[in-house]
Amino acid sequence: MKTLQTLTAAFLIVFSMSAFAAGEPNSKRFNMNYAVQTYIDAMTKGDVKELPALLDANVKFSCTRANTVTTHSRSQIVKSLKNIQDIKQNCETSYKVLEYNKAQALVKVSMKYQDFTKVNYVTMENSADGWKITNVTSTFN
Repeated sequence: MKTLQTLTAAFLIVFSMSAFAAGEPNSKRFNMNYAVQTYIDAMTKGDVKELPALLDANVKFSCTRANTVTTHSRSQIVKSLKNIQDIKQNCETSYKVLEYNKAQALVKVSMKYQDFTKVNYVTMENSADGWKITNVTSTFN
């Protein structure tokens, strides 16, 4: 009986460790702060490798310049990430969570350059696959 208890305990320990290890890579994505920081790192440091996994399939990027709004799809943004890979922006970056609940969040990301500030309003939804960016609207001040 003692052997059966020992084997059962050993099995449970091994099973729990393997289940924990298997879930570890995705656990970061279930954190909204991770999604925000990944977006900021991609836009300001050119660290783009993680960003595509956080973009919703129907994500929309809009940029306002003067009286013109330009809109880009997920495929256009993913393709353009190659152009900013490893390029570090000369700006000070800050963010503020404007709205947050368990289902979605709205985050204001400000990138302050010497002569202007680029403001990104990032909308995210908490999905079964973790936090996904669903919309980014950029303006320049």
